[in-house]
Amino acid sequence: MISVEEALAKVLGLAHPVAGEIIPIDQAWGRVLAQPAVSRITQPPFDASAMDGYAVRTVDMDRPLSVIGEAAAGRPWTGRAAPSTAVRIFTGAAVPDGYDRVVMQEHVVREGDRLRVADRSSGTNIRKAGDDFRQGECFAPARRLTAADIGLLAAMNIPAVTVAKRPRVAVLAGGDELVPPGTPPGPGQIVSSNDLAIAALVREAGADPIILPIACDTEDSLRAGFASASGADLLVTIGGASVGDHDLVGKVAADLGLQRAFYKIAMRPGKPLMAGRLGEMPMVGLPGNPVSAIVCGILFIQPLIAAMQGVRPSHGLRKARLAADLAAEGDRQHYLRAALENGDDLPLIRPFSSQDSARLSLMAQADALLVRPPNDPPRPAGDIVSFLPLRG
Repeated sequence: MISVEEALAKVLGLAHPVAGEIIPIDQAWGRVLAQPAVSRITQPPFDASAMDGYAVRTVDMDRPLSVIGEAAAGRPWTGRAAPSTAVRIFTGAAVPDGYDRVVMQEHVVREGDRLRVADRSSGTNIRKAGDDFRQGECFAPARRLTAADIGLLAAMNIPAVTVAKRPRVAVLAGGDELVPPGTPPGPGQIVSSNDLAIAALVREAGADPIILPIACDTEDSLRAGFASASGADLLVTIGGASVGDHDLVGKVAADLGLQRAFYKIAMRPGKPLMAGRLGEMPMVGLPGNPVSAIVCGILFIQPLIAAMQGVRPSHGLRKARLAADLAAEGDRQHYLRAALENGDDLPLIRPFSSQDSARLSLMAQADALLVRPPNDPPRPAGDIVSFLPLRG
């Protein structure tokens, strides 16, 4: 068995960049730029007023001034600056040539077309041309685009961007006992849920899942399932990766030429995890237990999808204080389903009393996965521990 860190490194080593595609920026939220976006304009395109007030010359501020014009956003004043003059100006308007300061309207005393500056302490109140960005500047964040990013791209006058295509992820669940949701289970059968849960994680990571028909526990059925995944960017199998007589995924994958990166990792839940490459396509074999499949999907599938789109994966571990004592940990890294509570300085985290990897209801209730390293000693309530948030 290898460690979680080693396994993640090997999984990420399977990533290959997906192709790019050009899309309008109004469809780019949550996507990842495959090419830098280059600003077409300078912003502000001119020296702009940051306040409602009066454009003046600094050398004239101790003199009585005459108001000789008005400038508003979209309606610049085009006259000539003259000594001892001022121009009424509004926020966002271009500062007329020859004036080097905007005095806030609250800081002047005006009578008719005459005014004097009563307070000169507020600075120039001018946003210089190019203070935000300049024509030709590149924007290339290695992350998913946010609402602020979309606004910036629009302000740069960029109507479309080149983004990484959404990876196509084939999800193949296997097992004679499985039937699709909505089907009355027969004797010894259960409803298949793992494929839908993993498909949801795939969508959450910015990829497009392809849920394949459930494979039977025969080599022929599995071969047909593998063939159906042809053309996908990633194949995720669920179940059948252990060592039982009916666990055939590893054998069939090997027969099809799988270059296996590893099999089995030192973690709970999720020990029977397998990864490798089938030709050019990465493949990850998840355990069949529902919680094990979801935890491994979070820890390995989602970072792999991110890497395929050019995003540096990060699990974003956070800190919390234990709300209850914990016994010593075993020799595998343990991800405990837990609830979060408000605390004085840090959140309080309370692991569930049951950590059975078949209890999907507890996974749905969990706010977090409490991460315990291998051979972690006993922990009293109040100790600071790491956790992986599952919500928000």
